[in-house]
Amino acid sequence: MADAPRPRPEISRRSLLTFAAGGAAALGMSVTAGRVEGTPAKLSQQAVAYQNTPKNDQRCDACVHFEPPSSCKLIEGEINPSGWCKMFKKK
Repeated sequence: MADAPRPRPEISRRSLLTFAAGGAAALGMSVTAGRVEGTPAKLSQQAVAYQNTPKNDQRCDACVHFEPPSSCKLIEGEINPSGWCKMFKKK
């Protein structure tokens, strides 16, 4: 008895797209698993041109993103209250 060729299952475009969308969602969940959901990763100090000195009247301690005593919601690392970066937004 010879082996008869097996018929290939029909895959519709809809089921392929549904499968791909599910895979993309699963990948997205695995990427964000290390963070609290909805909380973006912090930026590096270099990326936002952070400096330890103020720029005119703009200082970190007058910014909505500053978290006393020396932290920022958007930037990694220790922040000087009298520092400045390009993400400054007045309280």
